[in-house]
Amino acid sequence: MKLIILDRDGVINEDRDDYVKSADECIPIQGSINAIVRLNKAGFTVVVATNQAGLAKGKFELEDLEAMHEKITGLVEENGGEIGAIFYCPHHPDENCKCRKPKPGMLDAIEAEFNTSVEGCYFIGDSLRDLQAAIQKGCKPALVKTGNGVRTLAQLAVPALQTSAPLVTHEQIHIFDNLAAAADFIIASSIG
Repeated sequence: MKLIILDRDGVINEDRDDYVKSADECIPIQGSINAIVRLNKAGFTVVVATNQAGLAKGKFELEDLEAMHEKITGLVEENGGEIGAIFYCPHHPDENCKCRKPKPGMLDAIEAEFNTSVEGCYFIGDSLRDLQAAIQKGCKPALVKTGNGVRTLAQLAVPALQTSAPLVTHEQIHIFDNLAAAADFIIASSIG
């Protein structure tokens, strides 16, 4: 199985400082839906792994989250692709759960659900915690400059800004302008 893991906010859809709280606020980044479809057509199973602390913080309800995910999966399906699954952490950052990135719990759940290893698969995110989760599980971490990506690049440049382990360096990651550019690279690499 050729698996690709994507973060949601800032990778697939626009991120917001005050949380994406509804389907109306869940606005796809230009080219992201088509990128997922192209990855599908190249034989990849696309899975989403997203922290959604807004649930625990009372910013939105479970029904709102489900509506956001229905909107994203619907757009992908309308264009001839599919999202294999969406995994999310509903916990508050203070709860110290095992599934909130940078911890690898969601990746463990993906492995169990698909009966495969995530080692060696691409994990595309826009934040340091995405990259850290990827590294812990042996994924190929990729950073997009959308969402928090530019801020994350600044964190990589100053290791002291990384307050949680593992330490991530530029040399460990692939950097792309957006999900569409990442998909172009991954598809070309899988053919060659």
